[in-house]
Amino acid sequence: MKPLADCILYTFVDTAWLKGRAPELIAQQLCDGGSDLIQLRAKNSPPDELRRLAERILPVTTRANVGLIINDHPEIARELGAEGCHLGQEDFFDAGHTQASAVRGEGSGVRVGLSTHAPDQAQRALEAGADYIAIGPVYATGTKPTAKPVTLEYVRWAAERVTVPWFAIGGIHLGTLDAVLAAGARRICVVSAILEAPDVAGACAEFRRRMR
Repeated sequence: MKPLADCILYTFVDTAWLKGRAPELIAQQLCDGGSDLIQLRAKNSPPDELRRLAERILPVTTRANVGLIINDHPEIARELGAEGCHLGQEDFFDAGHTQASAVRGEGSGVRVGLSTHAPDQAQRALEAGADYIAIGPVYATGTKPTAKPVTLEYVRWAAERVTVPWFAIGGIHLGTLDAVLAAGARRICVVSAILEAPDVAGACAEFRRRMR
């Protein structure tokens, strides 16, 4: 896959939004539309099921030279040779981790991404050696309905201070994209605005076009 610094559009195969569609089909459409990274997120699935989903998606992303990121399960990312894993604050710090290298595993090239919701969490994630961080949720989002929006102020803070690749996430759609970019974001994560679109590949392509 391309370097994280060159990745601008980060999309998702989220089982909560598949609505009966085959995960590998959605992954192909995301790749066709120009996704740089695809995260597999299956919050209500046991690890064995997540592994099977990843095994179906990985050949698609590998052919397209798109990085596959596994949510919550770094051991599956290592086992299957996925490009990365993504963890929330509760899955990393609250689980007793202090360094991303311990999650990555010795000799592993798995990239570790961490969610952050405030400047102090971002600083802590950087000190832990995260390869990238997520900044959000910028706006209220149905993907995480109980999460309090961090607003564009946090995006502006990240634009001024965060040196590793970072992605704005949460409630970003074509109607809010320009404001997020104006606040300093250069990379974004999009979930429902793409997965709910009638043309998934076309929605990806439109986000990429607008981000240029």
